[in-house]
Amino acid sequence: MSPTIEYVLFDLDGGMPARLPSKSNLRPGLLIDTEAIYTTVTNTILAPYGKEMTWDIKAGCMGKPGHDSAVYLLSCFPDIPLTAADFLAQCATLQEALWRTTKLLPGAARLLAHLAAHGVPLALATSSRRRHFELKTAHLADAFAAFAGRVVCSDDARYAMRGKPAPDIFLAAAREVLGRDVGAAEGEATPAQCGERAKGLVFEDALFGVQAGKRAGMSVVWIPDDKLLDVEYSGVEKADQTLKSLEEFVPEEWGLPPYAAA
Repeated sequence: MSPTIEYVLFDLDGGMPARLPSKSNLRPGLLIDTEAIYTTVTNTILAPYGKEMTWDIKAGCMGKPGHDSAVYLLSCFPDIPLTAADFLAQCATLQEALWRTTKLLPGAARLLAHLAAHGVPLALATSSRRRHFELKTAHLADAFAAFAGRVVCSDDARYAMRGKPAPDIFLAAAREVLGRDVGAAEGEATPAQCGERAKGLVFEDALFGVQAGKRAGMSVVWIPDDKLLDVEYSGVEKADQTLKSLEEFVPEEWGLPPYAAA
């Protein structure tokens, strides 16, 4: 039986440059579709060097903050004469105009509106930088109004967070923007704080995000690209539920209000 959930934390998207197979119907994010943008930008940068992204490299990047993702990516191509700073600068230039074209993924608008309408405390915890989050979502204000400004981004310096798979960002979101007594990421949590952590549900699409949510002591619903299910990865943390889409989520299985009958 799933634990009864009192608050919900969402990731935003994969948050890293990636390349998809040319013939693919894989789900490209969590709340928004940014995969085509990452694909276009990354291939544009790698093409002069005759390089392309593979899925095992993608799995090692997903969910990491931008700098960490770039460092890992470039470590897989040691003959490319780019630093992480060079790569990120090129990404930023190419992505600026494209972020405004993102679209919500199936089930996202309905789930966010449903939880918000029933007063379920929500927050978003994303490895995207604040400026990138704003560019990706400004044109989707109606859907993201469900968070009412309760958003934690990877470059929010006041929280002094380590990147995923460390649990910092989810604990900061629960503690700082939802006011839950979940304790700090480092140091031993009290039994009461552990109990408060267990009341949280995390939605993620990245392996590092799943690990971060579980290390935060929360339940995790994983909605991965199908291809990620075939990728070998280290870590003992496993998602509590794996779905193909947000459309498959059944709120009452987690003690949340059910959708109204159609």
